[in-house]
Amino acid sequence: MSRTHGIVVLAESSGTTNVEEAINSAFEPIAEFANSIVFATIPVFGTELPWIVAWLVVAALAFTVYFKFTQVMRLKLSFDIVRGKYTDKNDPGEVSHFRALTAALSGTVGLGNIAGVAVAVTIGGPGATFWMILCGFLGMATKFVECTLGVKYREVHADGTVSGGPMHYLRQGLVDRFGRKGAVPGKVLAFAAALLILLFGIAGGNMFQANQTFAQLRSVTGGEDGLLGGNGAALLVGGLMAGVVALVLVGGIRSISTVTSRLVPLMAVVYVAGCLTVILVNVTHVPAALGEIVSGAFAPEGVAGGALGALIIGFQRALFSNEAGIGSAAIAHSAVKTRHPATEGLVALLEPFIDTVVVCTMTAVTIVIASTPSWEQARAAVSTGAAAPEGVTLTSDAFATVLPWFPVVLSIAVTLFAFSTVLSWAYYGQKAWQYLFGRGRIADLVYKIVVCGFVVLGAVLTLDAVVSFMDAMMFVLAFINIVGLYLLAPVVKRELSDFTAKVAAGHFRQGGRSRAEAHD
Repeated sequence: MSRTHGIVVLAESSGTTNVEEAINSAFEPIAEFANSIVFATIPVFGTELPWIVAWLVVAALAFTVYFKFTQVMRLKLSFDIVRGKYTDKNDPGEVSHFRALTAALSGTVGLGNIAGVAVAVTIGGPGATFWMILCGFLGMATKFVECTLGVKYREVHADGTVSGGPMHYLRQGLVDRFGRKGAVPGKVLAFAAALLILLFGIAGGNMFQANQTFAQLRSVTGGEDGLLGGNGAALLVGGLMAGVVALVLVGGIRSISTVTSRLVPLMAVVYVAGCLTVILVNVTHVPAALGEIVSGAFAPEGVAGGALGALIIGFQRALFSNEAGIGSAAIAHSAVKTRHPATEGLVALLEPFIDTVVVCTMTAVTIVIASTPSWEQARAAVSTGAAAPEGVTLTSDAFATVLPWFPVVLSIAVTLFAFSTVLSWAYYGQKAWQYLFGRGRIADLVYKIVVCGFVVLGAVLTLDAVVSFMDAMMFVLAFINIVGLYLLAPVVKRELSDFTAKVAAGHFRQGGRSRAEAHD
């Protein structure tokens, strides 16, 4: 998940700070209660494991085994599908496999990959990187399951637009699998999923991303004494962001995918290139750094909690970053042009691979290899019980050892990643809104006004307690969603078998449709 702790947030002025404090004070008891339940820990060999992390990791492992390591066995097939080998432009849906993938990635690749990973390797040590990679690998199977279901039970409307996601496959899928017995549980779980996605889409990470966008822009332009240092700057930036969000939302997933299909690959390439530059300049230190990562993963002692502490931190960072098991990405993937649900499940499994195995790992390795004084000081401070460090600063310092000007590029990248996350979650919230209140001009207009209002509010106020509560609610959604995935896994297995059998039999033409479908 793109939101992460350890990042500086900015309030607008003393007046807005007073409003912010009043709202936070009123909401804080609710947030604390929710977090005490959702992120409650269980003692494991002398350290504490959040039960929700265990819930998600066990599910990822179970799906990996149940689908016979499909994230490895069918990785080449996944890339072939992204390239359009097995689909046709006339298939039902709104966007290509590539655009659906980038739209979903825009909701996950962001601040968490840059700042959150820095915090993880500081608290959990270099060994957290090893477990982060493993968790990202396992999460690929979970993404495969939920996004296959997203396409299987999506609704294609008369105007060609598509609605999908947990609220659809929980309601329809349970009836499909269990008949009338699944009707009531399906409706209840679907309603809860839609409500939670709506709340987070309107006032969760949406607000935080807007605040961070303004914070980065202010920092790049000279801080409080710069161009955006005035009292009205946050309101202006928030208003501009809201205006762009509104314009993009008018075009739906097609507009969002158009933006993200260019933005996400560009910024990912720039960021990874920066990481590789640092690594190549310090290439002689690579073996030692990799040794630290592997030994730290199994070492009896560590910065926080030893080997098990590194495992927990690594797993937690990976899950919070790629959102495997949350179900939100299935909303974007459901809009794909395809007649075979398993094709998009196979594409979706690339998401944790790119987000966690590639981007998060590159960040971690860069920080470990650079081994800056600020990182070493932060690790020493954490070992004494100090608070988590500011992640962006640690990552920026690592780049600055080789590329003194790269922190400016990093600030721009963070801003653009944050903005793309706002777009994705605004779209997810819109689909949840439509599920709850129906599709119509008035309903859609009300939603756009509300979500854009919260973008402006987020740029001006931090409202930490509100966003903290929304974070907790997203993991309530993870609990609900995983239950549904367990129950519907046999449906996914049938879809995968059907598609792979057709591929093996050579039923697909160059354009992607099977011979039988070509005659329909």
